[in-house]
Amino acid sequence: MANLFSDVTVKKWRRFRGIRRGYYAFCLFMLMVVLAVTAELWASNRALIVKYEGQLYFPSYGDVITGNTFGLGYQYETNYRELKALFAEQANAEQASAEQANTDQANVDQVNAAPVPASPSKNWVLLPVVPWSPYEQDYSGNGYPPSAPSAAQSHYLGTDSSGRDILARLVYGFRTAVGFAFIALTASYVIGVLLGCAMGFVGGKFDLFFQRFIEVWSQVPFLYVIMILVSLTQPNFMLFVGINVLFGWMGITWYMRTLTYREKVRDYVLAARAQGAGLWRIIVHHILPNTLVMIVTLAPFTVVANISLLTALDYLGFGLAPPTPSWGELLRQGVNHLDAPWIVGSVVTAVSLVLITVSFIGEAIREALDPKHFSRYE
Repeated sequence: MANLFSDVTVKKWRRFRGIRRGYYAFCLFMLMVVLAVTAELWASNRALIVKYEGQLYFPSYGDVITGNTFGLGYQYETNYRELKALFAEQANAEQASAEQANTDQANVDQVNAAPVPASPSKNWVLLPVVPWSPYEQDYSGNGYPPSAPSAAQSHYLGTDSSGRDILARLVYGFRTAVGFAFIALTASYVIGVLLGCAMGFVGGKFDLFFQRFIEVWSQVPFLYVIMILVSLTQPNFMLFVGINVLFGWMGITWYMRTLTYREKVRDYVLAARAQGAGLWRIIVHHILPNTLVMIVTLAPFTVVANISLLTALDYLGFGLAPPTPSWGELLRQGVNHLDAPWIVGSVVTAVSLVLITVSFIGEAIREALDPKHFSRYE
């Protein structure tokens, strides 16, 4: 932990902040991640807060609340947009009733009449900015979907060919893509880094065996494996993470093997071995901190590759099962409905923005961790 806040780390962070393009891209990307993680608060068909008969309800992150709870007379989940409209009608009716009572009282006694205060309804609903779920279909427009962007309908980027809100599906699709990219990255790098370090440090037959194994395994066609598994099983998120990890750990293994070969003859490693340090301690406490630059530098580009991979698979029809929000599925819809340019325009803009942002971050990290400026040996 102390190494994370060392003087060298602080200098690297200051250098990263000095690369404005990468630093602003990092801030923008983190903002997008925060918005995606908290998407239920601003893109959902569930209300944020409902006040009904003096009691507050918070449906966004709670259990399903049926319509009977609010006197709507049905057992399934409340339609909060309809509930908000109903409360608004009740408030208008109460307002009109109060105004009529004031008028009648004034006619009876124009001198001593005390005006009856208009009491607004005590029930209200606070909806998210985008009051649509990514799975919800809307056929309330004048024609068949896809519908053009409409602020009146709260479809700010329009709807797709199934009547689902594009902005909501972009946000939840981004959360799926980023979650896939980071989970696959973490699992792949844990396997690849540890195995690569072990190959480089142990060497000999152990190294030769895994070299041959990687050479054979890397020849297995990735796309064919995806096609076979998708045809045999129901594709889901964890299946694609597992397949990506099966083929994604090999790239970082070669880098770590080479770096470990170089580092294991350094004085600090020889000193650790002379003091009786074991394989795990030498790799984790001595070699990894001095090869961390390679891992951190490659990570953003791996994230880009993973996002592109999932988008491409969804576009080709071998990705996540519908109706999961997916950028690739939206892109396919956009290509098939070029007469609705808001679909393809939205998803292409979103994909380009994210990939360019992460690429800028990767370039800035690579520049900030350039070994020409910093080096550390223990």
